[in-house]
Amino acid sequence: MTDLSGATGKLVVVAGGTSAAGQAVTRALLSAGARVVVVGSDAGRLATLRQDAAPAAELLSTELCDLTDEAAVAELAGRIHAVHGSVDGLIHLVGGWRGGGGLAGQTDEDFRFLERSLTALRHVSRAFLEDLSASPAGRLAIVSSTAVARPLAGGANYAAVKAASEAWARAVAQGFAKAARDAGTPLAAASVIFRVTTLSGLEDTLAGAVVDLWRGDPGALNDTVIDLSESARAQP
Repeated sequence: MTDLSGATGKLVVVAGGTSAAGQAVTRALLSAGARVVVVGSDAGRLATLRQDAAPAAELLSTELCDLTDEAAVAELAGRIHAVHGSVDGLIHLVGGWRGGGGLAGQTDEDFRFLERSLTALRHVSRAFLEDLSASPAGRLAIVSSTAVARPLAGGANYAAVKAASEAWARAVAQGFAKAARDAGTPLAAASVIFRVTTLSGLEDTLAGAVVDLWRGDPGALNDTVIDLSESARAQP
């Protein structure tokens, strides 16, 4: 049965969660009563996040992991399962920006740096796919860019990686839908793409949208693109 009771009690992994956006998402999920595991690559930032979340410390755990290392991600999933159980949500916030200089400035070095976010998405989504598919309210969400719809020469590397990430998230959505059809059960999991022009100033908007994922019908949410920049402009 589909669970639309909200984020309370759900186990949510926030990948790349030490950024300003990750901190906002973590705070919002904790306030909604979710159990949150924040994964990052900087031990100092993870420690600061734990200190700042002191009022809800019992709901928060942190994990140090290089999400581009497939073996390390498999070990991470094993630790989370052993300590916390099955995962209900995966919020992928691994990102970064490099660009400029037109097409001539789109270096292989910059592309490989940006590609790390896609690699991390592939690893963590596969590691927790079974959990999300089995959950009564499984949710996967990524943050993409409006540049996918209107790529510029100076951001071609960035737009290409974001487009690939969206394709991966949509493939996950198709997998969720097919699994439900094959089992003859209502769709309970959803894969969602959030697009922004920039996350700066939209951290709280993103955080609210993430919490709302557990209030929405998965059939309406699955395989959707939500433009948070447009939503923010529409607000009075």
